[in-house]
Amino acid sequence: MDINDIIEAIRANMVRITDHADEEAQTDKLSFDEIFYSVFQGEIIEDYPIDKPYPGCLIYGQTFRGEPVHSVWAYNEQNRWAVLITVYRPDTARWINWRKRRK
Repeated sequence: MDINDIIEAIRANMVRITDHADEEAQTDKLSFDEIFYSVFQGEIIEDYPIDKPYPGCLIYGQTFRGEPVHSVWAYNEQNRWAVLITVYRPDTARWINWRKRRK
């Protein structure tokens, strides 16, 4: 998966946001502008190529204020839509440098 596909889907307003992602964004007080911004300057830190119904990935990025954000996306190559599965502020107890899971 290429992060640029997700970025282009966001720019083209071809994004579906799951109810779960909407709830998590509200819980963590993240706006969708912040989430999208985090993807624009973010990086894929985990790939989920066998996820169904579409392959997915975990993206690490930062808010406008430089705060870490993780978002899980799926991408439908056929219609070029991106789906925001979930989003959260990562916990330092579970992540090293926001990019690698602690064991």
